[in-house]
Amino acid sequence: MTRPLRIGLIGCGRWGRHILRDLVTLECETWVMTGDQEHAERALQLGAVRLVSSLDGLPESLDGYIVAAPTVYHGEIVLQLMNRQRPIFVEKPLTNDPRIAADIATRAPETVFVMDKWRYHPGIDEIGAVIRSGELGPLRQLSLRRVQWGCPHEDVDPVWILLPHDLSIILHLLGEIPAALYATARPGPDGSLLSMFAVLGASPQVTIEVSSVNPRTERAIVAGFEFGAAAMVDPMADHILIRRGSGLEATPESPERRAISQSLPLFLELERFVGHLRGGPPPLSCVADGAMTVRRLAQLRALAGFGRA
Repeated sequence: MTRPLRIGLIGCGRWGRHILRDLVTLECETWVMTGDQEHAERALQLGAVRLVSSLDGLPESLDGYIVAAPTVYHGEIVLQLMNRQRPIFVEKPLTNDPRIAADIATRAPETVFVMDKWRYHPGIDEIGAVIRSGELGPLRQLSLRRVQWGCPHEDVDPVWILLPHDLSIILHLLGEIPAALYATARPGPDGSLLSMFAVLGASPQVTIEVSSVNPRTERAIVAGFEFGAAAMVDPMADHILIRRGSGLEATPESPERRAISQSLPLFLELERFVGHLRGGPPPLSCVADGAMTVRRLAQLRALAGFGRA
């Protein structure tokens, strides 16, 4: 009988608790590092086998590590864990510092991976299948919109939290993140960025809108082709939408609903990481992908007039 994997989870807050839940479902023995008493109590209720209050308390013999701490601590934590020569799965973004991200990518190219959950979403996979099939002709434009009211993260601004999701989707669908061409952003009273509109590449052209000051919550991805469009406008739906035609004609017909799996992306990416620890393929986003995302995000902020690339 295969022994249970032993994984160290750093952080068990708003997102870490969901990670712990799925690790327990995957029958992993999870050690949780947290300095928050409320988070510690919750971790035990969810099935953590051991609690520690520092990285030194996590055994070096664990099979792998997952970092779900606030973004500003990602770089420091990963740099400390890298010496253990065990796979590390880091919640996105890899860091909020392009230099640290590049350093990690150089020093640990095969052991650090990024948790880009949208790359595991069945709807994104299906849009990718439409692109590859050519059934609607060449891809001309990719539009992504991720807006909401407020952002619960206090360590970095909303653009650092929202935009990495869409950059990972672009990477998944196009195989690269095109060059940053234009960006404009709205700063908050404290100088943090509350929203951004950006344009990347030209063929296909990619547009992204993210915002934490929109009264409605929306998550939409629209791929525009020569002879139609494919879209996911509800990430919880059991389908994506397909329309055929040039878009110049008014058609009363309802769009085609193409069925997709309703498997949860977080569980799928954790299942992939656990499989990798047992010798299977690595997670989809390697550390180089994570560093590229951080670099492109920094470039877009600089184009918008905030910070340096």
